[in-house]
Amino acid sequence: MKELLTKNLNNSQKEAVLCTQGPLIIFAGAGTGKTRVITHRIAYLLSIGVNPWSILAVTFTNKAALEMKQRIADLMPETGHNVWVSTFHAFCAYFLRIEAKNIALAPDFLIYDFADQKNVIKDCLKELNIDEKKFKVSSIVDKISRAKDDLKSPLDMAYEAEQNDDFNKVITAKIYRLYQKKLNMAQALDFGDLIMRTVLTLQHYPQILEKYQLKYMYILVDEYQDTNHAQYVFVKLLSQKHENLCVCGDDDQSVYSWRGADIKNILDFKKDYPKAKAVKLEQNYRSTPKILAAAWQVVKNNNNRVPKQLWTQNPDEGCVSTIKALNENDEAEKVTSLIATKIRQYQYNFSDFAIFYRTNAQSRTFEDAFRRNGMPYMVIGTLRFYDRAEIKDIMAYLKLIQNTNDNVSLKRIINVPRRGIGKTSLEALEKFALLKGIPIWDAIVLAKDAGLGKNAVNALNSFHRLITAFINLKDKTSVKEIAQKILVHSGYIKELEDENTQESKTKIENIQELISAITDFENRSPDKSLSGYLTQIALVSDIDNLDSSNGKVTLMTFHLAKGLEFNNVFLCGLEEGLFPIGESAYDPENLSEERRLMYVGMTRAKKHLYLCWATERTIFGKTKWNMPSRFISEAGFKEEFTKRNFIPEHNFSTFNKLKWNKYTNYNNKNRAQIKYQDEDSYAYIPSDNEVPNDKPLYTSQKNDDYYKIGSKVLHPVFGKGKIIDKVGADDDLKLVILFDSGKWKKLLAKAINITVIE
Repeated sequence: MKELLTKNLNNSQKEAVLCTQGPLIIFAGAGTGKTRVITHRIAYLLSIGVNPWSILAVTFTNKAALEMKQRIADLMPETGHNVWVSTFHAFCAYFLRIEAKNIALAPDFLIYDFADQKNVIKDCLKELNIDEKKFKVSSIVDKISRAKDDLKSPLDMAYEAEQNDDFNKVITAKIYRLYQKKLNMAQALDFGDLIMRTVLTLQHYPQILEKYQLKYMYILVDEYQDTNHAQYVFVKLLSQKHENLCVCGDDDQSVYSWRGADIKNILDFKKDYPKAKAVKLEQNYRSTPKILAAAWQVVKNNNNRVPKQLWTQNPDEGCVSTIKALNENDEAEKVTSLIATKIRQYQYNFSDFAIFYRTNAQSRTFEDAFRRNGMPYMVIGTLRFYDRAEIKDIMAYLKLIQNTNDNVSLKRIINVPRRGIGKTSLEALEKFALLKGIPIWDAIVLAKDAGLGKNAVNALNSFHRLITAFINLKDKTSVKEIAQKILVHSGYIKELEDENTQESKTKIENIQELISAITDFENRSPDKSLSGYLTQIALVSDIDNLDSSNGKVTLMTFHLAKGLEFNNVFLCGLEEGLFPIGESAYDPENLSEERRLMYVGMTRAKKHLYLCWATERTIFGKTKWNMPSRFISEAGFKEEFTKRNFIPEHNFSTFNKLKWNKYTNYNNKNRAQIKYQDEDSYAYIPSDNEVPNDKPLYTSQKNDDYYKIGSKVLHPVFGKGKIIDKVGADDDLKLVILFDSGKWKKLLAKAINITVIE
């Protein structure tokens, strides 16, 4: 069995698989077969007699967890399916439901998503009489989430705020305290609570900690570079008895500090576990040598990283190219045109192409271009299926049936469809419930005491009877049957049918798809209860819905691209100020993370990689002239905006002349026919013997006296201009330049390639 499980592994992979005892860290570079190593390692443990129930593997997405679980089952059909493989949040939700009775937690607790959290925060701001304009709801949610990532309670936050005399943090702590009180009353947890409550349970209940330490003798953590402090403590607590801990990740792909991830967890692993063995996976099976060389030229500029460099035996084909555009619309047209060409020339599918961008706002121009040309595409990370209003309505019914303390869900559907319970009546009832210290559901039967009129009281009682009838069915029938009864007996479907608009018809189709999804859940899930269904839905992420075989071009942000791969990748909006974004260029830690994000994007490409930038871009309502991102220079492109370094590649100027067949019948056998005419356009590709430029393009050794007010200058992008003012000195010197175009810009002197001409 040992030979069977390791015969197709390289030496480093084999070393990682066979190291079964004690702490192990696997530094797995992009495309080096990380999942293969983890699954083969688990299979090997099973082959030498390790009980499958004593192995725990955790990762960050349901998609990754399902893939691992399937691979393990394929390798070890008899025992592989019994290994626990899940996301951190799924395991903690399971743990808390099992241990709920021991830690004073309702076992049927709900899991609030981001939208639910915002609704609770809005209620808190209203109750505390805090101006929503001064304390943004989304910002408060984020700050509370980060506090939970750091295992900080409202009391901890309040103490820190007082110590630092931070007024805003004092207010945030007050909101946090009320927010948590409302969650407790609703018997609900948010995502941060799932990890935090699990850690606190393990810390404060020694007998529970010992039970799970004895149960899980072997623990594996995927994407360890993305763990936050709470997850780090969770792993440390659970593994400290046996220390058979294997963590796998890549510090060069740590890009989630904004949501609490701490790169020090992976960099300092050997400090936590001095006896740990380290294995580096550096042979890449995904990309071409050109792509890996360019990506290496970028990431090597970061200082705080584990030394490693990817290499490959893949054929030296494909390209790394740049595309220079006039503006964001020109960028979209050129990218779309190039996709058309490659489909015609190389028989690619649309799903072989992906476009990455730094901000969601950048997707619009690409969507417009694809729609104009009938090209199929999908945008990942925008409105999820479960975020649609009609779906959230039905989910709110199900949540309220599961837990009547859920004020958020009750308020959403108490008058949906319309049943005569107006805003004034609901506010009076909510105020009454608040004074009594009871959930709104309990206040309904006391509606007369709340001073509501006869019609409102009757409507509330009717609603109460409706939900009570559904509750009585909860343990007697399936989730699908409950959902179907809700649609009929609540009048929800009838109201949409009576509306009889295209929008209402689309909503009905979405609801029918929801019923199909519930059927699918009941067919494959061991826990078919309403609680199990709601838990599963709460833990769905954007990337879990990605179907790479659907014949569409994929559009997404760089962050969502991690873990994916495509034959052709376009990295768009590579301009200073957009990527690296904002002021991150002036902060070493932020710049390092932006560079890692660029590295992630580059290493998603298997054959062709395009670095795209525009000299002018209108985004968020503002038009800006741009310099190409320093990452283009770092990738080895020398002065790529000068035409002498360019070679003809594709026609972009005739984009609007492209004529497409209809795609309704498009498939592998019946590909679109494209009319195309080649003309001169330029994209730079380094020759094989060209030595990449190790020095950043945007550096300057010139002193302050070199730049004088009134001097005429030449900028490679903006052209000729005149220095009209100077601000700061030395490395902080900024030049205010009025260009001949009539536009002026304030530029950091050390970060621009500018020449004084007189």
